[in-house]
Amino acid sequence: MDNTTEGTWDSLPVKLNEGVFQTLEELKFTHMTPVQSACIPLFLTNKDVAAEAVTGSGKTLAFVIPIIELLLKREEKLKKMQVGALVITPTRELALQISEVMGQFIQKFPQFTQILLIGGSNPIEDVEKFKNQGANIVIATPGRLEDMFRRKPDGLDLGSSVRSLDVLVLDEADRLLEMGFDASLNTILGYLPKQRRTGLFSATQTQELEKLVRAGLRNPVRITVKEKGVAATATQKTPSRLSNYYTMCRSEDKFNNLVAFLRQHKHEKQLVFFSTCACVEYYGRALETLIKKVTVSLIHGKMKNKRNKIFADFRSLKSGILVCTDVMARGIDIPDVNWVLQYDPPSSARAFVHRCGRTARIGNQGNALVFLLPMEESYVNFLSINQKCPLQKMPPIADVVDVLPKVKAMSLADRAMFDRSMRAFVSYVQAYAKHECSLIFRIKDLDFASLARGFALLRMPKMPELRRKTFPNFIGTTVDTETIRYKDKNREKQRQKMLKEREEADPQPRRNFVKNKSWSKQKTKKERKRKRSTKRKQDEDSGTDDEDMTELLNDTRLLKKLKKGQISAEDFDKQIVKSEHKTEAPSLDCVDQEDV
Repeated sequence: MDNTTEGTWDSLPVKLNEGVFQTLEELKFTHMTPVQSACIPLFLTNKDVAAEAVTGSGKTLAFVIPIIELLLKREEKLKKMQVGALVITPTRELALQISEVMGQFIQKFPQFTQILLIGGSNPIEDVEKFKNQGANIVIATPGRLEDMFRRKPDGLDLGSSVRSLDVLVLDEADRLLEMGFDASLNTILGYLPKQRRTGLFSATQTQELEKLVRAGLRNPVRITVKEKGVAATATQKTPSRLSNYYTMCRSEDKFNNLVAFLRQHKHEKQLVFFSTCACVEYYGRALETLIKKVTVSLIHGKMKNKRNKIFADFRSLKSGILVCTDVMARGIDIPDVNWVLQYDPPSSARAFVHRCGRTARIGNQGNALVFLLPMEESYVNFLSINQKCPLQKMPPIADVVDVLPKVKAMSLADRAMFDRSMRAFVSYVQAYAKHECSLIFRIKDLDFASLARGFALLRMPKMPELRRKTFPNFIGTTVDTETIRYKDKNREKQRQKMLKEREEADPQPRRNFVKNKSWSKQKTKKERKRKRSTKRKQDEDSGTDDEDMTELLNDTRLLKKLKKGQISAEDFDKQIVKSEHKTEAPSLDCVDQEDV
């Protein structure tokens, strides 16, 4: 889509309402994008639509405008508790964003009300809000919406409210299925009337999505919006104005390179993607300290109540850094993102494309950079073939300094940071082991010592993947990590209390078995221990000195000779008597003084 416009809004075959036109002018949307010009006329002529378009192509307006137009054309006006349109989307950030866009349009139509039903808030509050204000347009995430349908005992009969539904939209439909919402969607679809208009919008088409199309749409019109100037057999899946780069560095140099890059682009807006929530928590906290005079925000899926505010605040910033997981990879429209940095390649190739799509949106310029380990270089070729996403190599990042000692000092100063480092390392290794592209991302190729240095670990964690492995190239801290205290005094007080309770319950100190030693070394150690024990027992119990042992052996030899007929019984008796004379009582000078 080098040319992202497909004519002005008044060139549509169906005339739009004047209030819609005014809002478009206020928002400075003077021209349509291809997906908008293709979808809006079909929706307005009562067709079901299954649309696939590259991320950042303007899909939101492609269903927001038809929703308003269809509700305006209803013969019977919607009552307070009647739902005319339902939009389902996979994440609360995307739902919030759609709600904002919808809110801008319905300002011109006060007869319509909307409600946002997403996680992170009290469901009872949502029930009361719906009962008091009603809602003609519902924008929701699947989990919360399914919960609302079951709130009849609380006085909300959402099943009755949706009987008047005209339009259902499933945004980022492929992601809805990837995130495991198929069961929730089936439950929700069971409440909805069959006579309705349905739109499925996604950036990719999958087999699972095809099943949903067949189940939820009646004779849908399929729309695929491709980049102009790109052959149909090699459809580029990222925006054409996106410059896509990669850089190579060792595990222990990766974070230093990231910090250097972020410091050089302080005045720009940047997203930094990590593979796990624990990595976001750990590295995000480190970046807050290391990148001065820049707003650093953190978002991941395990945050419950703070995400909506953090997302809204970051969207309004002119510059800043958002450290996040793939919860921010799909459909999210953050204005003026200059760089998308992928510290960890995502678990699936499709997610790589969606991450990149957070920049270069609606025809704007943008840049993306992925950090790869030397053993991962073939991923570049894989993306070019599998996702039609060519990458160019970026020159080495300049002015890289070693910040890892500072990160270590942060862990030594606060046990909370030490805990984060251990969780981040473990979660990264586990995520790496589950990578979809397992031929390239092989856990057996990881240099764990180098990786641990890159995570600025104080010691190696105990985890199954490291069992029976030794790491001579990793030098941990000499500090006993059990002595590291929490900066939070209440938390430290609680930890000390737990340690005391554990000590009182089990006063004997537990022996630390070294599980990481190889089996052969453990066996050798056990053998030496057994021999020492046997020798000690002999020394303690037998009381037999070397001379006694010699005579005992001589007597045994004489007995064997007698049995074999080599000596007579007379000779045997003589020699035994001779031996006994030698073992008579010792003289006084040989006796211990205590025995006298």
